[in-house]
Amino acid sequence: MPNHEAVFRFESEHAARIYQSIAPELADEVNPRSTISCRLEGDHTLVLTVAAQDTSSLRAALNMYLRLINVADEMQQIP
Repeated sequence: MPNHEAVFRFESEHAARIYQSIAPELADEVNPRSTISCRLEGDHTLVLTVAAQDTSSLRAALNMYLRLINVADEMQQIP
């Protein structure tokens, strides 16, 4: 059972595109000590939830998924 959890909400007009771009990563289990879920709330809000057994696993998962979301968001600004 996870002892640590972080929830992030990102508001963007490209939330659905960002979700689609990270969805393949969500299907792969990266670390058995952490669980990651991502969902859309409405049209413009992406919700990322990361739960882990320990802080180092939480940090590693957050670093990976926050980086993926940031890159996906930045790519939306390229014409």
